[in-house]
Amino acid sequence: MNRKKLAGLLVCLAAAAVGIGYLTYHYIDLYRKSAIYDTLRQTVESKTGGVQSAPPSGTGPSVSAVSSVPIDFNALQKKNRDIYAWIKIPGTEVDYPIVQSATDRAYYLNHTVEGQAGYPGSIYTENCNARDFSDFNTILYGHDMRNGSMFGGLRNYREAGYLDKHRDVLIYTPKEKRVYRIFAAVVYSDAYLPGKFDFSAESGRQAFLNSIFDNRDMNSQFRKDVPVENSSRILTLSTCIGSQANNRYLIEAVYVGNQ
Repeated sequence: MNRKKLAGLLVCLAAAAVGIGYLTYHYIDLYRKSAIYDTLRQTVESKTGGVQSAPPSGTGPSVSAVSSVPIDFNALQKKNRDIYAWIKIPGTEVDYPIVQSATDRAYYLNHTVEGQAGYPGSIYTENCNARDFSDFNTILYGHDMRNGSMFGGLRNYREAGYLDKHRDVLIYTPKEKRVYRIFAAVVYSDAYLPGKFDFSAESGRQAFLNSIFDNRDMNSQFRKDVPVENSSRILTLSTCIGSQANNRYLIEAVYVGNQ
């Protein structure tokens, strides 16, 4: 082998080694940051006896059967005062604290609840939403992680029948357990919803609902038996779609009861 070929081979091997090293570091770092949420969840379970789930699909929600708040918010807020609620979709990987920064609306897009920069970020709301879920539309954001963590598992709602089996979203606050029922799972544009719709006006709220129900994408799913009105209180779970940079996947759920 002549010197040029040997030099070229060495350059290629060095580049490959750097690439492998970067990928190894990336995945180790991602695993370490993701483990933060596993630790939080285990802490909650060890102190409370576990996060209770809602009644099985098709039986409710029977609000009288809903358990009391099983989250130790005092312990969570000692870790981060921005943690103000917890979201769980029974039977899925969605089981996370909800955070909100008072000063930087997008801070938690790329920071964990412990303030570490980078993926997987956090499940968060912007400070245009009230922390008591009293707004018409409370929008929760989370990354579409390839391993299904954060809001990555929401892509399963594209499958026919998945919505029927996983139709309730539970929100825990220090005072109550709020039950929401999913009425739509849609491929949507990447429009900034609080800027596109005036949710303080009835016309703006109705326009948003119309934009959801007028969706014709084949990957969208609807539950026509779940009533929702422009006076309802709804949740929007918003995540990216890896193969569609100009779209978002939205899960829409309406408030149906609490304890």
